[in-house]
Parts: sequence; C-alpha cells; structure tokens
Amino acid sequence: MTYESVIGLEVHLQLCTVTKLFCGCPAKFGAAPNSQTCPVCLGLPGVLPVLNERALEWGVRVALAFDGEIAQVMKFDRKQYFYPDLPKNYQISQYDQPLAQRGHLDLELGPAGGGAGGRTKRVGIRRIHLEEDAGKLLHEANPTQTCVDFNRTGVPLLEIVSEPDLRSPDEAYQYLVELKAVIEYLDVSTCNMEEGSLRCDTNISLRPAGEPALGSKVEIKNLNSFRAVKLALEFEARRQAAVLERGERVPQETRLWDAKGLKTESMRSKEEAADYRYFPEPDLVPFVIDRQLIARVREALPELPAQRRRRYQEAHRLSAYDAQVLSQHRAFGELFEGALRAGAAPKPVANWIMGDLSAYLNAHDLEPDAVKLRPEWLAHLVQLIEAGTISGKMAKEVFAAMLERGVDPLHLVEEEGLAQIVDAEALERIAEAVLEANPKSVADYRKGKANALTYLMGQAMKRSQGKANPQQIAELLKRRLEQVTS
Repeated sequence: MTYESVIGLEVHLQLCTVTKLFCGCPAKFGAAPNSQTCPVCLGLPGVLPVLNERALEWGVRVALAFDGEIAQVMKFDRKQYFYPDLPKNYQISQYDQPLAQRGHLDLELGPAGGGAGGRTKRVGIRRIHLEEDAGKLLHEANPTQTCVDFNRTGVPLLEIVSEPDLRSPDEAYQYLVELKAVIEYLDVSTCNMEEGSLRCDTNISLRPAGEPALGSKVEIKNLNSFRAVKLALEFEARRQAAVLERGERVPQETRLWDAKGLKTESMRSKEEAADYRYFPEPDLVPFVIDRQLIARVREALPELPAQRRRRYQEAHRLSAYDAQVLSQHRAFGELFEGALRAGAAPKPVANWIMGDLSAYLNAHDLEPDAVKLRPEWLAHLVQLIEAGTISGKMAKEVFAAMLERGVDPLHLVEEEGLAQIVDAEALERIAEAVLEANPKSVADYRKGKANALTYLMGQAMKRSQGKANPQQIAELLKRRLEQVTS
C-alpha cells in the first residue's frame, strides 16, 4: 500500500535579548554554570515575574513576518511537569491565548519537491507563543553524575508551531531552511543549533494515500540539525509503514533520534495538554497588545528573503535558483548588493558567491557571516578579470588569498606581481621565442597536427610564468603559424 506522510514541526527559537524573559539576569550564552541566576528565574518563594518588553516586541516582529494574527489580549499559563532542569516544577508558557495564530510560510519548491523555480507551497503556522526556557542537564563531567546549569532557565523562547501541512522529509527540511532565513533577516536570534538557540521537534503520522483521516502521531525529539530532522523523518516513515503493513497499530508516543544508529527509539507515551495541567499564571495579568506597537513594528520590518528573491530576479535578471541562493543568507545578499554598489556586474558576483565562496565555507564548516570579505574586494576581483589584468585561473588563487589574508585583490595583484601580460609587443616577443625554440612543434602544426598548438601554448605560458593573457597569446601563435605555413 502507498502511504502519505503528514508532518508538523515545532521550532523553539531562543531570542537574543540582553536579559531573560521575566527577570533582569543576563541571557548571554557561555557563562560559568549557574552564574546568571536570581530568585526569580530559580523560582524561590515570594518572587514575582515581570515581562521583558523587548522580548514581546521581538515576538510581535516574528509573528508579523509570518503574517500571523496578533492577539488583542494574550496571557501566560503555567505548564506543569517535573524534571531536574525546571526549578519551579512548572514553565511559564502560553496555552489558549498565545501571542499570535494563523500565520504562514511560503516555500519555493521544485517540481519534485525541492529547489527553486518550481511551485509554491504555503505551510500554515498554527501559533506563535512566548515561554521561558528550562535549564540544561550536563552529563559530560562525570558519567555517574548529572549536573544542572540554570543559566538558561528563564531565557526567552518563541515557539513556532506549524500546521501538519508538510508531506515529505524534503519539504520539512526546506521549511526549516526558509524559516531560519526569515529569522536571521529579523535579527532576533543567533539561530545557532549547537548553542541551543534554535531547536526543533517534529511530528509525523502516516495514512493511506488519498485518505483524509490522520494516523497516529509520533513526536521525535533530540534533533540537533536540519539534516537530523530529515533523516529522522525518513527513518520514521519507513518504520511506521512497516508497522502498518504488518496489520498493527502505530502507538502514539514520543521517540528520540539516535544520531549514531540513525534510528528512532521509544522514549515515552505522548503527552496531551491535560497531562500538563495548564492554568493561568496568577502572577502575570493578561496583556493587551498595543495596536500602535504592532503598527510600529510592522513599519520597521526589513525586506525578507522572499521579497529579496523577487527583486533580484526583476532588477538584476537573475535566475530563480541564483536568487534563492543569494537570499538564503542575509550575509550573501549584503555581499552581493555591496559589490554591485562598488561597480561590479550582477551575474559574475553571483557566480563567485555561489561557487568559490560557498565551496570555501563548506570546506571550513563556516557560516557566511564568519568570513570578513568586503563587498568592494569582490567587486575589484570581478573588475580585474573583466579588464584582463588577471586570468580566470589567477583569479581563483587571488580569491583564496583574499579570504585567508583579508586583503584587497588590487593589493595582492600588485604585491605578488600577478598582473597578466597584455602588452602586444611583449606577447609578440614571447611568441617569437617559443616558435624559434620549438621547430618540431612548428613542423607538426604544418602537417596538420592541431594539438601542437596546445603544446606551444603551454610553452608560452611557462615562459611568461603564467602571466601571458591566454586568449591573446593563442591568437598570436596561431597567426604566426599560419604565416609560416602559407
């Protein structure tokens, strides 16, 4: 039987505010364990939480970017569960009156569900709500002990819950990539999965193709990368299909992803909302969200990835694929536009960013904003090639040196003496010397052996130490050879 996957995602986004959600403790990552705590975030008796205004504003900012409906009145609730990293034994979250609901994110999918320039799929966003983060359990120091670091307790989280509109692991992966791009443009989170500032849980169920009813939902946790999300969903779809083919029922449960074994493992039965015994947070009154705040935040929204893609295609005549790659990271877009302002042509700049720069980042496992490449340097590189000052092969070497040393290519070319020889008289002398030194190759060419010209070209480049303009020297050699054979 053919089965259809029904997938939903829950993304927890750590907002990079200076202080925590309900107290004045620093929210910075990497401090000494338990050095950023106070009676409020530790939940000591008699303390009162106070909402971080910036966190609320940034929550509204994210909700508007996804075209969500901002609540007129939102409230906080206590989500109760018992775990060592939760000092109060409840988490201040939002249940029935969240910050925003009914948003969406549009994905540009190829004909087979991946890539750019194909169809557009709208994925609904059910809700966006604010909540406080929990602490972190540490197991590395001593395998027989578990330590707790409460620094993360109370750091503001924004949970973004999608509708179950995704139909494949590839679509789920693309959704996460696009969502992360939007968040980076908004500049409200580092989106660093290694530091835990972006975390994702996923739900998946299977149903016979064409069947409207949903199957039993399985939640998958412990996903530390977008690739892990994709692999876990692929495994779980196969596992559930095998269960259904045996005529058995898929139990509703929470499973953990085993990154080493590339499989999911049962963790516990799936909780329902009633299991958390939600009730209104008595220490925080309901909040009326100021319409003027919403208007002000909406007015200040930056150009988002989808808008930038359309502009690149319309204003710079880039393909849908090129526009997709350049807009996926804000740093790529800023580099591209800065190079254009410095006088470079769009397509060559796009090619360098998508080609050599992306390859360099992948080889060194770096994010785009980790490389301090000035836009004018990239423009200068393109202009050096167009002027014939350096060849395409030289340009790749200059580009690598530019990234490693952080130096303008104009300076590198001058310092290393890399400029091509384009002077006609100098090239004539090189061509003449090569022909005189290689009479056999000249004779071979006269006999119709075209590859003799390739050899002579190599000798000319060797004599010029690689600096002769390849096109010019080739034309000179051919012209002289034609004169000899006539």
